Amino acid sequence: MHRRRVLKVIAGLPIAGGLFGRAARGAPQALSRVRPGIPGWPSEEQWEGLGRGLQGELIKVQSPLTQCVGAQADACTALFKEFKNPYFLGDEVGLTQSLGWVGAWTSRPSVYAVAAQSTADVVAAVNFARTHNLRLVVKGGGHSYQGSSNASDSLLIWTRRMRDIARHDAFVGAGCEGKATPQPAVSIGAGAIWGHAYDEVTTKGGRYVQGGGCMTVGVAGLVLGGGFGSFSKAFGIAGSHLLEAEVVTADGEVRIANACSNPDLFWALKGGGAGFGVVTRVTLRTHALPEYFGGVSATIKAANDDAYRRLISKIVEFYAEALFNPHWGEQILIGRGHVVIQMVFQGLAPREAEVTWRPFLDWVAASPQDVTLVSPPRIGGLPAQHFWDPSVLMKYGLVLADDRSGAPAGNVFWAGNLEETGAVWYAYQSAWLPASLLAADRQKDLADALFAAAKHLGVGLHFNKGLAGAPAEALAAARDTPVNPGVTDAFALAITAALGQPAYPGVSGHEPDAGAARGDAETVQKSMDEIRKIVPKQASYVWETDFFEPNWQDSFWGENYPRLIAIKRRYDPDGLFFLHHGVGSEEWSEDGFTRRG
Repeated sequence: MHRRRVLKVIAGLPIAGGLFGRAARGAPQALSRVRPGIPGWPSEEQWEGLGRGLQGELIKVQSPLTQCVGAQADACTALFKEFKNPYFLGDEVGLTQSLGWVGAWTSRPSVYAVAAQSTADVVAAVNFARTHNLRLVVKGGGHSYQGSSNASDSLLIWTRRMRDIARHDAFVGAGCEGKATPQPAVSIGAGAIWGHAYDEVTTKGGRYVQGGGCMTVGVAGLVLGGGFGSFSKAFGIAGSHLLEAEVVTADGEVRIANACSNPDLFWALKGGGAGFGVVTRVTLRTHALPEYFGGVSATIKAANDDAYRRLISKIVEFYAEALFNPHWGEQILIGRGHVVIQMVFQGLAPREAEVTWRPFLDWVAASPQDVTLVSPPRIGGLPAQHFWDPSVLMKYGLVLADDRSGAPAGNVFWAGNLEETGAVWYAYQSAWLPASLLAADRQKDLADALFAAAKHLGVGLHFNKGLAGAPAEALAAARDTPVNPGVTDAFALAITAALGQPAYPGVSGHEPDAGAARGDAETVQKSMDEIRKIVPKQASYVWETDFFEPNWQDSFWGENYPRLIAIKRRYDPDGLFFLHHGVGSEEWSEDGFTRRG
């Protein structure tokens, strides 16, 4: 998804029956992108010509799953075990981190992929796709729950190999000389993942960069959606830290987007999604580290419904009084009769974190007839510089390692992310919860809704994915992004979801369970219906949301959507960069192949 002008627009003008003129010349016209076997699909000679001009390589893609479809049940047992390794999935051009969503999409390989090693490779792929009227897909980390990083009958731009990371002591964006104060920053290639970025910036560099919580998520993709990490309640969203991006737009131009150059495009890239071009590099502001990062975990079970109501009410009260501030992030799961606490802290010493939690834990200890600690509370911290240090994390058993022979030692991922690795989604819904629900006269409404949701499936309260309670600077920076303005008034993102383990249609013994998916989707819907009763205006985070999200333009971007669609039409008037529920996608068929008239 990143620099330098290579070819002019004129060089990529379509042949007969291809793309229409720029939007500025008139209203968009209907068009269908070509597929293999249809007139206009590039010849083998044309594909070979594309490959010869690349610094990287052109790959004729074949998914490892192809050999499994129709085979005997045990033929692909070893392969399905590999699907629980996110590094295996990330290194396979024909796979994605999720294998699909029942009733929505199934991971399908592109016909060809440009494994880009340079911005020039990306330019070549964009020009080739535009000239030949191809469906174009971009994949970095491949984590899209919506299936945006795959499409059959398409050309894939795969940025996995573009993962250089460079730290800066005093960065000033291009064209901003004399206009902007130099500041510490890091430039990261589009194919890098957050675990490697944290290791470089924090472990080796002693600084903090605001990124994602999952270590195998792609850097560029997260930023383009706004992006939350474990400590966003303190530092804000990732998109608000963008200082500069290198992006290849649909005309094949390499543009620098920052506050001084292409400022409209720059604003769109800070949370407007991935439909404005192929970002090849991002430069992000970095921060001084606090002394400690740490965590708190516990599981508490209630004896009965009345006890559970009291427990939920106590958690709501305790969060509002003690945890609703920049020190605390991550989540509390309100499940069926039990609560799972998985919180993190920054800016506190471990002893201070213990003092903060003591009143709540004393209340639990004093209520043995109502609640039981299923897993005892654990409160601990690390010097912040070692929070993402692979060797330290392995020592404490907090991460799993890439178990392939010869894998780099830095290829680790949080053990808590194992369940979703290679998963097939059944349902996923989210909604931002306004901080007004934490007021004393609204806490009962919130607790009642959480209790009602838990009678179905439950809900996770992701406090780091709502910015209410964050410092003023973080709030102001977030307001200067396209992310739905409701994020700054929300104390948490409520998420409820269901998934199945790795499965694929047509693979004996590994078929998706459609019955379970339907049942779980209904349960997820019922849980979220209870939450939405107390939310006056529906808003959701674009990268963690329902595939079938209604009124998604307003849900993801609110009042910012008209500005985003205008920018989309300026830089991508022909809709080359399509993704499900991306800006401008309402003008296209669900598969992105046919423009609606």
